[in-house]
Order: sequence, then C-alpha cells, then structure tokens
Amino acid sequence: MSLRGGDPAEIGGYPLEARLGSGGMGTVFLARTSSGRPVAIKLIHQQFAGDDEFRIRFRQEVAAARRVSGAFTAAVVDAATEAEQPWMATTYIEGHTLAQRIATKGPLNGAELRRLAIGLAEALRDIHRVGVVHRDLKPSNVVLSPEGPRVIDFGISRAVDQQTLTMTGRIIGTPPFMSPEQLQAPRGVGPRSDIFSLGTLLVYAATGHGPFDADSPYMTAYQVVYEEPSLGAVPVALRAVVESCLDKEPKGRPSADELLVLLRDLPADLGGTDANGVGAGHTRDVFTQQHFATPATPAPTTPAGPDTGSTVAPIRRRLRSRWRPVLAAAVAVAAIGGGLAALEAGGFGGNSGGDKGNSVAASGAALPDGFEPWRKTVQGGDDIPDELRCVARGDALFCGGGGVVATRIRTLDGSRVWTVKSPGVPIQGMHLVGATDDTVLGYRLAAQDAPQDPPSEVVAIDANNGRKLWSVPSGAQSTAVTGRTQDALVVGSAVVTVNASNSRFEARDAHSGDVMWTTSFPAGTQCAPVPAGPQLFAMCATNAEVDALEVRHPTLYTVDRASGTLGKPIAVDGPAVPMGVANGRLVLLQKHMEGTALAGYDGVARVDPASRKVTYSRLAKTYEGTPGMADGTVYVSGQTGLVTALDPATGRKKWSRQTGVEGASGPAAGADALYFSSATGRVVALSPYDGKPLWTTEPQANGLTGEQGASPRVTVAGREVIAAAANNTLFAFDAQKPPKSG
Repeated sequence: MSLRGGDPAEIGGYPLEARLGSGGMGTVFLARTSSGRPVAIKLIHQQFAGDDEFRIRFRQEVAAARRVSGAFTAAVVDAATEAEQPWMATTYIEGHTLAQRIATKGPLNGAELRRLAIGLAEALRDIHRVGVVHRDLKPSNVVLSPEGPRVIDFGISRAVDQQTLTMTGRIIGTPPFMSPEQLQAPRGVGPRSDIFSLGTLLVYAATGHGPFDADSPYMTAYQVVYEEPSLGAVPVALRAVVESCLDKEPKGRPSADELLVLLRDLPADLGGTDANGVGAGHTRDVFTQQHFATPATPAPTTPAGPDTGSTVAPIRRRLRSRWRPVLAAAVAVAAIGGGLAALEAGGFGGNSGGDKGNSVAASGAALPDGFEPWRKTVQGGDDIPDELRCVARGDALFCGGGGVVATRIRTLDGSRVWTVKSPGVPIQGMHLVGATDDTVLGYRLAAQDAPQDPPSEVVAIDANNGRKLWSVPSGAQSTAVTGRTQDALVVGSAVVTVNASNSRFEARDAHSGDVMWTTSFPAGTQCAPVPAGPQLFAMCATNAEVDALEVRHPTLYTVDRASGTLGKPIAVDGPAVPMGVANGRLVLLQKHMEGTALAGYDGVARVDPASRKVTYSRLAKTYEGTPGMADGTVYVSGQTGLVTALDPATGRKKWSRQTGVEGASGPAAGADALYFSSATGRVVALSPYDGKPLWTTEPQANGLTGEQGASPRVTVAGREVIAAAANNTLFAFDAQKPPKSG
C-alpha cells in the first residue's frame, strides 16, 4: 500500500517505503535499515502521545516484545517509547496472516495443520519462558512466513509478575479466542490462558470457525464459560489435544512444553475425523443458528477408525489422567455481563456460509440484457491503488476515489467508457462527490511535484464524453467537523463546495460551473455541508475546536438551497456524526470518547428543522465500528463482523447479527436486502427485517479490514450488485445468483 498524504518520509532515521496497515492505536509502515534490511515500524497515533495510560501500555508492549524476540516472533530492532510520537521497529515478516489464509484458501489440514500447531506451541513456549503472557493470540496475530508461523503484536501482553493495566473497566482481548478467566477475572490471567486461546485458534485453522461460535457475542461468551466446545470437524488425533487446551480451568490445561510433547506424538497427516461422523453434524454455524444449540457430542475415548493413527489411544489415556476437563460449577452470569459492552462489537464469524439456497427477492428488479458477472481494475494516476466509490445512473456506473477523479463504466460488462485520473496521493475517505443527469463530480489531488496546483479541487466532468467542464479549489476540513470526508455535495442539479480558505460555501450549477450563491461561515467557525434528504444543513465548529481536532460543541444551520441563507443556530451535544434522515429529522450518532480516542457511539440525536428542537436518546451500550444508515434505520458494523440495527427514534436495538465480513462498511439497500462489504470485496446480504444472513461471498482482493468509518462500498443497480474493493477493484454479480462461497 502506497504512502498517503501526511505520512512521514522517515521515522527515527528509517526511510519509509509503504504503508502496511492502520489500526485503532497506530499505523505500521515498511521501512529499511541502512544496510537494506526490511523492518516494520509501528507509529502510535498522535492523539495517544499525551495519554499517560497508553504510554505505559506501549512501554510494556515494547518491553514484552524485546523479551520474547526469538525464532517464532518478530525481533525488536529499535524503539523510541518516549518520543513525541512513540514508535517501535521490528523485523519485517513476509507472509499472510492465518486469518487471511483461511479466508482465501479455506481451512488447513494434514501435515500443514500439524506444523502450524507445533510452531505455535513452540512460540508460546518461548514467550512463556521469559515470563510474558500474550493475552491476544488470534488468527490475525499469526503470520505464516516461509520459515513457519510467527506470533506478532504484544500490544496487550504483560509480564507474569506485573499487574494488568486497568483500562477503565473494559475487558481487553478478542472474545472468540479469549479464555474463561479473561471473561471472568482478567487480572488473574496467566500463561495457561494463552494455551486456551491456542486451542480455539487450532479449531479455527482446522475448520474455518471457532469452537464456541454463536449468533451473538453474549452467547459466544456464555459458551466459552459454560459449554463444551464444538469439535466435530477437527481431526480426531488433534481433537484429543485440543480438548485438553480448552479445559475450563487453567490448571487442567497443559503447559506449552507439555503441549509440544503431545503434538509431536501426533501422526504426520493427523488422520481424519470420526469415521461415523459423530459430532460433525452438530458443528455450530454462526450464519444459520437461530437459537442456542445443544453442545456437540463429546469425542469418544477410543480411536474412531483405522485411519486415525496408533498414537491416538495412548494420547487420550494421558489426557484423561492429567487434564480431564472439569466444568466450572458456579460461574455467575454477572461476571460475563460486565464485559458485554466490550464484547458485543467484537463477535466472531466463520469465513463463509449462510443459507445459500435462500435468494434475495427482487421481483421488480432487472438485469441488463446479456449481463454476466464481471470484475475490473481501474488504474489511477501513477497507478496509485485505493478504493473507489460508485453511483449508478441508468446503464452507467460512475466511480471515483484515490488516483481516479471519475470514470464511467458500463454496468453490463464493466467496460470503461472514459477515465479522468488524479495525480496526487489519495486522502483516506475522499471519493466521488456525486453525479447529476449530465455531469460527474470528483476530487483531483495535486501531484507532490506540482506545488503550484491547488492541493484539492472539485472537478466537473461531462458524463457523456469525460471532458473536463470546470474545476474549483476545495477546502478540506469536513472530517474534523462532521467525522466524514465530504467537502462537497451534489444537491439536485447543483454542487455545493467549501472554498480553499475554509471560509464560505459556494454553490454552482453542476454542468456550467456558474456560481448560484456564496455564503460566509459564521464568524470564528469552520463548516461542512450535510445532506438531509431534500434539505441541506451546515454543521459548524469553532476554529479552536477544529484546530485541536476535538469538535465537542457543533452547531447546525439549515441552508436555503436557492439563496444559501443560513437559518438560526441549533446547538447539538457533541461530538456527533450526521447519519441521514428519518421521519423528516436529521439523525446524528453521538460519539463516546475516551480522551481523544473514539471508543464508539452511545447516543442518538434527532434534529427537527422546523422547530429547531433536538431530542436525544441514549443507546443501551457503546457500539464500536462503522456507522451507516438506510431506510430510516441506523447500523453499526463491528470490526469483527457484528452488525447491529438501531431505531433512531428510540435508540433501541432492533436486532444484532454476527457475519463473517470483518471491517465492513454499509449498508447499501437493495430489494429486501442490505449489503455490507469490506475492503477485501467480501459482501454479505442481510434481511432488513431481522438481520438474517441471506448469503456471503468470498474475498475478491487483498485488502485490509482495519479501516473504520468507511462509506458504503456497494452500489445496487436493479438486481445487479457492484462492490468496490482495495486496489481499485470493482466486481458485479446478480443479487439472486451471488458468487458461491466456501
């Protein structure tokens, strides 16, 4: 992934070559040492630099990573924990994560699965020998390098002799891979917690789903603490070992050294599952299970068939005598309840599935004559990779973003009619402005070697032939004000922009560029345009709040579309993000901040333009993830695939559904379906009535799923679904005949 505008050229004397990814706490870059050795540099986000609690956590991460640098982890090369913006450099490990491997190629088996198990056990042995507990062993923290698996990211690890750092009451970890003690008593977590996580990870590697998967994170947590794991699809020989790792009591699990002995005793090809299929039919499926399922039949204590290997029975005898599972008899439900606010936005889904025979009803929709599914890549200026966003009009699809100002594509077959490129480095979240009947509007970013050009322009293009009609310099402060990168809007046949000095709105005829009106911002403020159905709002904040990137007291004004005149101010309790319109009222989600970091959304505000009255509703919890709105309902898509539907009138949850699409944005509304999609191009269709999964597709591009706040990636044109993915990839298919998954 190319470096973006605003990225540093070097960190600590290491020249940066590319951006590897970005998460909630920092960004990871690829760099080189003076000898040419590749390193991965984790740069902490600026807003955390002044957070004392976070600095302590980061120092602990660096210390833990230094202690465990070995053959099975990424060695620390350099670090500056006390720098103005802290960073850490580790050896760069080439390879896909286990999560990416399972998502693209499916579960592991045989010798490959055995090698993974042994390699991870060796990694935990090294980690535990130096007194460190990882505490977040999961598929995305395992890199499959050519030399074997490597364990990365010690961001929430700790030394055994340290107290767990308090994080304002939140449970820290990834729920589907957490141990029972992490859910019940996080301060008492020790090395055997990592063994439990390894057991869940091996089940995921062998089957593509976790051993405690359920429809909701609450039920997943319940099953982790109370129920036996679902292991029917795990090879019998490995199942015997995994059962010991998943003992509810830490003392009932093997140590890393003991686990290595057990794994090395396994047959090279691991054998198969039960010959009679015992348990296989009861494996839980997060996409189809509607109610809490009865636990799967326990594995037999004798070999199930001749192909399971002669070592299975001795291994089972050793396990029964030393690590017999003991179910915790009296676990209070309240012990889990305290962590649900952190859990519900972090559920876990399988890598594919759903009711594949259940198609989306779209009787009134149509496909272009002769339509066949297609996939295309749109090259931008200097071949800068990014994501596109599209709008459909008739038989045309107009897309833009990154290195593409705009392009016209035929919905029939994906062939391009014209493309206008942008030479500059893309800004995250800056995509197509919009389109009218005869004009397409996009952003053009100046090349780094052309300082005389405006840094950002809104460009109008003739929809028929791709000819540039006019352009105007554009301001770029909307993200600070509204939380959305939307500095220009198409409103009817006009386009409303912010001028380059961020001091006024300018409305122009979209095709001719003739100025219709200009309106100065209220004194001492900066504003961004906000669409509200047929109405237009201005959302403004003081210069001081915008400069500090802490807009906590925004003000809304109605904007007369004919004259640009601002209405009377409407104060809003912030920070808040505009979502859309429901029952004639502008809906905003209220942000929940922890210091300067966004922790999620905990309230809904509704603005009545006529009365200027604002009403508020608290949400039952703080929802983390990417928000969106469709047909009068607000949705939040969690990082690990949980989608929650919220009623904007009351703030109540309508439904919540775990999907297999991590880091999704959406929704896009179709006929009796809602579509959510990630940067990988994986799409899930959900019923808008109860969230029931209708189908899920496989990934289409090698994209990252860490971005939050992304705009919807799916465009619906009749029965045709067009999805945008990383690297300017577009693909289209029939909603009634989605690509087969898994």
